[in-house]
Amino acid sequence: MAVQHLRTTDIASAVGVHVNTIRLYETWGFLSKVPRGKNGYRQYSSQHLEQAKLARLTLHWPYVGDKSLLLDLVKTAASGDLGMAMELAYQYLAQVRKERTIAESAIEFLERWAAGHLIDSARQKMNIGQAAQYLNVSTDMLRNWERSGLIDVPRDPANQYRLYGTAEFGRLRVIRTLVKSGYSLMAILRMLRQFDAGKTDNLRAALELPPEDSANDQIEVIADRWLSSLLELEGRAQAIIRQIGYMIEMTHAK
Repeated sequence: MAVQHLRTTDIASAVGVHVNTIRLYETWGFLSKVPRGKNGYRQYSSQHLEQAKLARLTLHWPYVGDKSLLLDLVKTAASGDLGMAMELAYQYLAQVRKERTIAESAIEFLERWAAGHLIDSARQKMNIGQAAQYLNVSTDMLRNWERSGLIDVPRDPANQYRLYGTAEFGRLRVIRTLVKSGYSLMAILRMLRQFDAGKTDNLRAALELPPEDSANDQIEVIADRWLSSLLELEGRAQAIIRQIGYMIEMTHAK
């Protein structure tokens, strides 16, 4: 019985991409070598189909960290080294879980501050240069956070210079922690407005902009729903592991 080959359109339709994308997958090394028939047409197999599915699942944005790990994963799977591809998939899962832990820790830090359990040790008021050095950030960052409405810094009545005190440092530590954890300035502003209004019961939820209320820009949506996005990315990392596992089973079934 003749082997049933798949066409480029078959692969593209099954994966949900354009036919040119499948050809690019081949060029970029995301698929193993594709033989040609006597008529010059590509002859894809079920193995190529699963490789294309893996590439689509793994490489579409968003993702955590440097894309190079994911590129290595897909190319390694295409080369036939599925054991190493699985190892790389678990490395990526670990990265996602680390980012999720950082985001969760930032929220716990926020909640302690909101409950009044975080008192900054700074005792004397500082100007912007001293405050930036104390917090290990740039003066431009402090000005940007103020321009963005995240903090209102009092001024010295004598010269109108900014004066940062205990209250400002506590707030700035929260802002800095959340920014470093991946939350957008808009998400932080939304949460701080709720805090300033005296609504401190569920600041965690204030950091999470509901998808239906999000802006159209996907990058903004990801940053505005950072913790939820990380949960979704963890699910996708586990789906990558399952896909490689299925490819291994296919290999053993031959």
